[in-house]
Amino acid sequence: MAKQFICTSTYPIVETKQGKIRGFVEDGTFKYYGIKYANAKRWEMPTDPDSFEGVKDALGYGYTCPLLMQDVPGAGEVKVPHRYWPQDENCQYLNIWTQSIDCKAKKPVMVWLHGGGFFAGSGIEQQAYDGTNLSVKGDVVVVTINHRLNILGYLDLSEYGKKYWNSANVGSADMVAALKWIHENIAGFGGDPDNVTLFGQSGGGMKVYSLMNTPAADGLFHKGIVMSGVMDYHAPEKKPSRKPLVDALLKETGCKNVDALAKLPFDELGKAYNKVAPKLREKGEYVGAQGPEKNEWYYGDPFEVGFTDHAKTIPMMAGTVLCEFLGFMPGRPDRHTMNTKTQKEFVEQFFKGHSKEVMSAFKKAYPGKTVSDLVAIDTVMRPATKKLIKMHAEVASAPTYSYMFAWEFPLDEGAGAWHCSDIPFAFANTELVPVCNVPGVSDRLEHQYASAYLNFAKYGNPSDPSLPCWPACTAKDEYTMVFDTECEVRKNYDNKLMELAKEFGPKFNFGAVKVEH
Repeated sequence: MAKQFICTSTYPIVETKQGKIRGFVEDGTFKYYGIKYANAKRWEMPTDPDSFEGVKDALGYGYTCPLLMQDVPGAGEVKVPHRYWPQDENCQYLNIWTQSIDCKAKKPVMVWLHGGGFFAGSGIEQQAYDGTNLSVKGDVVVVTINHRLNILGYLDLSEYGKKYWNSANVGSADMVAALKWIHENIAGFGGDPDNVTLFGQSGGGMKVYSLMNTPAADGLFHKGIVMSGVMDYHAPEKKPSRKPLVDALLKETGCKNVDALAKLPFDELGKAYNKVAPKLREKGEYVGAQGPEKNEWYYGDPFEVGFTDHAKTIPMMAGTVLCEFLGFMPGRPDRHTMNTKTQKEFVEQFFKGHSKEVMSAFKKAYPGKTVSDLVAIDTVMRPATKKLIKMHAEVASAPTYSYMFAWEFPLDEGAGAWHCSDIPFAFANTELVPVCNVPGVSDRLEHQYASAYLNFAKYGNPSDPSLPCWPACTAKDEYTMVFDTECEVRKNYDNKLMELAKEFGPKFNFGAVKVEH
């Protein structure tokens, strides 16, 4: 069925601080793609975007940040459909979906911070990142952004020149620049600059709570949603020297100094980094590119320094999915049909000598699930998320909400919710992801999940008439909304399970960090 499309020489045009921008209208949704929110030289802090005369088109997505590794085609597109775009260091662009361009509309603003850690991804990488349906459903303004990543955004060269003083955090500084642009201009797109919610998954979730501890972002956003994005990892007590990495890069590239590295084409720089970094990592040397580093600009990870006074005033909603790292676990087509004896033998392979007590805790936490799912449950991000929730609930004057996405997907005789699988539900985009569709079930769950996000963005409370009563967490008790075919709130329901599974479960390497399964 054809959609209504409008884009004339005079409409829809919005006046921004830098100049006039023209987007387009599709079935009533105003869309503006590829708006430049900042400029920046390599490893330097971002500056305001250039002003311009006339009208600039915002009809195509802007550059995404160059990556250190080439993406390769895979069979996972049925689970997480992707889209790719030209890459360039000049990647400070954002996209907007809105239902109004009335500057008096004052609609809530939801800013998406993409996943991929701090080293990969983009604001348009997943098809489910499209903001149309969420904007329509909640009558909100949705914004997605690109920013510097990996060695472009998070390489500490502060010892090599004043202009590189915050090079370890310029990727996050780009995000702050985007929030500043939004604060100054979003009213023209129907948004309320005083009601901005950050939401992000995986690395995007980490970006949310790291920005909560970034004073430069204070006042530029007002709520935060952390989706499968908490890792309880502590930086080394002693700051490792940056010299071995820099020396190796200079030798490999033939550059005389860091200023020369700053001018080197990224392909050459990236190739050199990929060659020298693994050897340095094996020796325990600094290789950078892992995320923001504590300094006078970024106050540090809440797990290490606590929440800032301002972060304590920000309502937070945080959660995970049941089987975050399902791809690392062995598949079992007979998971629903194996008998009790076979189930125990299967679980015993992973929880040697402790399967009985762990299985008992799993049955109490998830009475409707098969215990064979125990081998795939997340014991990395869930415990860390629970810890973050407790920390925030103990000290914050703003509410803290907990959730778990536990729905089983119709793939391979049933698959537990994996990392990224809840994103289409949050964006009300299950229609774009084949595996998310079960007639009579997924539409209802999408409504419940997306409504929780929208209500939190609007009011700081995710409660919705379609859901059970959802209390905020306290210092003593975690009230978790378990999103499933039937949603319910559970109090401290998986404390014992997480304790046992972390203690007795196997370990595996997640990225460069060894963590417990």
